[in-house]
Amino acid sequence: MRHRDLCHLTAVIIVLLITWGISINSFDAQEKAKQFLRFFDVEIEPTTTAPLPKCSLSKVCPPEHFALRVQSGAANIIGPKICFEGRIIMSHVLNNVGPGLNIVVVNGANGVVEKYGSLNIQRGLKSDMVNLTEIKPGRIVLTASFDDVTPKMTTEVREAFVRMGSTLIMSVKRRDNWVFAGTTGTKIKSLFEKRAINDEKTNIYEGWPEVVEVGGCFPRIQTDELT
Repeated sequence: MRHRDLCHLTAVIIVLLITWGISINSFDAQEKAKQFLRFFDVEIEPTTTAPLPKCSLSKVCPPEHFALRVQSGAANIIGPKICFEGRIIMSHVLNNVGPGLNIVVVNGANGVVEKYGSLNIQRGLKSDMVNLTEIKPGRIVLTASFDDVTPKMTTEVREAFVRMGSTLIMSVKRRDNWVFAGTTGTKIKSLFEKRAINDEKTNIYEGWPEVVEVGGCFPRIQTDELT
């Protein structure tokens, strides 16, 4: 027993010297150390890497929640950004945003992105990629404004967002910035909504208000929440 204990102690000391002398972050050194310890029947507790927050959130979302961040455009120059579960779906850099309402539709049960595109409120709605009336129940709808969204903003469009839980869309006016995340087919008012009012006294860009954003952990939609 003393000989075996001495071997264990010697092995540990050698491993410490190897990892200190080479680099504690060296993959090769760690692998050699593990092999050396296994030779002397010394068990090593497996190391685990803690998950990192997604979408630049300050914390990791709990189970049954999705990470999201929605940012409006800056004036009519820089487009909005929509991130879901660590993936940027739409942004100025990706060159897939447009003037009006930029929308991402996600399956609220499994987190699969089903469609995304822009609703051009300036030229009309006929050729738009996302039809609000065709979005199925149980979907999470992420929306960010870019440029002025009001020229052809219809009552039908506003009411569609009200049914998703918006409490601010009815008051969005010319050149306001607006972001929103809500669900279809539920009666739950959204906690993920912000509006920046176009006001000459408070605008930080020439003729445009500040950028607004919402971010956080969005609850996974359960089937019993649907109407």
